Amino acid sequence: MISICASDPNSLARTGVLHLPKGDVPIPAFMPVGTNATVKAMRHKALQEIGYSLILGNTYHLFLRPGMDIIAKHGGLHRFSSWEGNILTDSGGFQVFSLPSFRKISEEGVLFRSHIDGTQHFLSPESVVDMQIVLGSDIQMQLDVCSAMGVNREKAVESVDLTTSWAIRAKKRWQEQDEGGRSALFGIVQGNFFKDLRRESALRLSELELPGYAVGGLSVGEDSDTFCEFLHYTTALLPTEKPRYVMGIGTPEYMLEAIGAGVDIFDCVYPTRVARNGTCFTKEGMLNLKNTRFKDDLSPICSECPCPACVDYSRGYLRHLFATGEILGPMLITHHNLLFIHTLMERVRRSIREGRFVSLKSSFLERFRGAG
Repeated sequence: MISICASDPNSLARTGVLHLPKGDVPIPAFMPVGTNATVKAMRHKALQEIGYSLILGNTYHLFLRPGMDIIAKHGGLHRFSSWEGNILTDSGGFQVFSLPSFRKISEEGVLFRSHIDGTQHFLSPESVVDMQIVLGSDIQMQLDVCSAMGVNREKAVESVDLTTSWAIRAKKRWQEQDEGGRSALFGIVQGNFFKDLRRESALRLSELELPGYAVGGLSVGEDSDTFCEFLHYTTALLPTEKPRYVMGIGTPEYMLEAIGAGVDIFDCVYPTRVARNGTCFTKEGMLNLKNTRFKDDLSPICSECPCPACVDYSRGYLRHLFATGEILGPMLITHHNLLFIHTLMERVRRSIREGRFVSLKSSFLERFRGAG
């Protein structure tokens, strides 16, 4: 599933290709998040024009709306959303477990109430696999138990045991239902912030020889030092011959740290969410276009950026769009931010091939952070 063509001599960063049904994906790669079968404020054709070939969909939200029956009638999520590239779907576990007052966990699965209308539903490792097969996921994630920051050891042990048990059941169902091997099932490492539990989770999941593995339970409120410590520790426990995925990171600092730890793919709503609030990525740091100082600014966001926002409009005009609540503003800045991240990934892959990733990381972050 993965071909590694180069590794950085001064870190664990690596580059190559992820071989997927809808085409190869160069790695390291960022995945834009399309929670409801759409990346907010972006046409799918525009994503393809930028160069994205792998995006994320959310099983939990799609299960509730529009429902698996509607997506099945369309022939799967790709046709339903007119996306020609690859799709990774998460299991919905994080969304369910982020609503503790609305769910009940057992060995069999999780009983929960919809955050939309309060209706009761049940998810099991098997049903989540079945749903992702209906979606036509190119990469599907197992149902897991994500424990919150600061839970006691007993709760962390429970999350590891259940996640492992559910991974075994998910693999069995996946092998039964996906006879053609169209999708790839990834396991998710848990263990909270206990290193011995992280090791145990990684080793037990590795024994299942799944197509790929994800590092779960990070970026859940911990400080950056703790994030980095457990990111490097956990990633080093995963098989080197399998794809590695860190869930829920989307700032340049965290993405570059993950790449240096040997991570291949990651996702986050951050680049698109901040775009809808008028904030854009630049090489000199984050720029909030709602700031009054841009009211009469005639310059583009970035003179060298080829996105429509930078080519056709001034900072002053873009600020006007946000000040008046015009939809065009979020659309333009979302495009800009996703192009910025894609371009950064291209630079990263090139730097790894040339053996200078650490230098690129250092120089990029110095400039990115320097503007404050």
